[in-house]
Amino acid sequence: MDLSLPGVRVVRLDTPWEAALQRFFEANPLYFHEVLGEPPAADAAREEIQDKPPADFSYSELFLLGFVQEDGELMAMASVVSDLLAQGVWHIGLFIVATDRHGTGQAAQLHASLQDWAVRQGARWMRLGVVQGRVRAERFWERQGYVQTRLREGVQMGQRTNTLRVMVKPLGENTVQEYLQRVARDRPGWTSPP
Repeated sequence: MDLSLPGVRVVRLDTPWEAALQRFFEANPLYFHEVLGEPPAADAAREEIQDKPPADFSYSELFLLGFVQEDGELMAMASVVSDLLAQGVWHIGLFIVATDRHGTGQAAQLHASLQDWAVRQGARWMRLGVVQGRVRAERFWERQGYVQTRLREGVQMGQRTNTLRVMVKPLGENTVQEYLQRVARDRPGWTSPP
């Protein structure tokens, strides 16, 4: 992967990385407790490696990326989908940075590198959903330039029912308005058709 970060190697996480990803999840359970209301399942890594977008969502490619530190262990991971719902929309499905690195500025550096790489691959917008009430995560994404387009209420995730803030970041000269013209489901007040 052409993501340049000093002292960090970026790899595609697949089956040979399953044990390392599971160790990472278990060593950094904060996301799972806050979002799912439970610790990571024993097969959380396998599920993440096999996970795909919903069948009715169009997309080009799914990238499950691991940020590997010099000792060979993961310091962060990201699930990114290219051209989700519309060409040029890159969706961050999951972005977890080791808890002991929170507050160091490294998450912002990793995100910036990820975004630069996505732009080189054709990204025009970055998109994600953050659980409302996870104040630290919400503030992080806002500082990275993401803006809310709508709320998705009643999303069942593990033991919890969450409200997701759908957020978008226009890249380059692109705008949120152009994005919403292409992705109707992210418009404020959108409800799914019957």
